[in-house]
Amino acid sequence: MPRFMMIVKASEDSEAGVLPTRELIAEMGQYNDQLVEAGAWLTGDGLRPTSDGARVTYSDGAPVVTEGPFGPAKDLVAGFWVIRAQSMDEALEWARRIPFREGEVEVRRLFEADDFPAQP
Repeated sequence: MPRFMMIVKASEDSEAGVLPTRELIAEMGQYNDQLVEAGAWLTGDGLRPTSDGARVTYSDGAPVVTEGPFGPAKDLVAGFWVIRAQSMDEALEWARRIPFREGEVEVRRLFEADDFPAQP
């Protein structure tokens, strides 16, 4: 069955380290339980702000490490789920059920091993 990543886009609040309310955490727990019960859940988690992270850039030489924070927030990732779904439509249906009140989630299909040419 195809796998999809639901990428939660960062916000100014998530980049400032503002944690979700207890109510939202409880709703997210219920949503995650629904994914598990449906056999769709593979993994998922939230990410700390980019101020706690770093980037490694590769360009014809030694890798360069740049410490966060990065921006703008709308271009960053705050969390993710990896789910199994029969189709993009089914993955989008799961994304529509996320109990967010505002924000953005990008849904992308993951490559599978058989998407690549066979190795000799």
